[in-house]
Amino acid sequence: MELVDVLETLSITLCGVAGILWMSIGTLARSRAGEIKGQRMIMGICIIASILLFVMHGMGGALWGSRNAARPMAVFSLVLAAASVLNLKGKEIQGEPNPHSIRRARALLEIEEE
Repeated sequence: MELVDVLETLSITLCGVAGILWMSIGTLARSRAGEIKGQRMIMGICIIASILLFVMHGMGGALWGSRNAARPMAVFSLVLAAASVLNLKGKEIQGEPNPHSIRRARALLEIEEE
């Protein structure tokens, strides 16, 4: 197997792993430490995949049969790496109340009314 083929396989595999971790961040975020570790793993994997994609393109490799697909995918992977660490402080950015915060708010109201 040539080096370019190895780089292609490795970069696609890393992108897939990063995608799976991205989808499972809700499970990883059950604890603060798990969320931070998951976000940093996603960031690291995406950066490594980007480097591999840029190297593969420089060596004349093709991604999914297209010579021009590696660079945009590398840039997208860098954007994903940056986006993966945006919510490190655990702030709610969706604005949707979750059932636990509603229950806590009701309990506080009941305590204040007594």
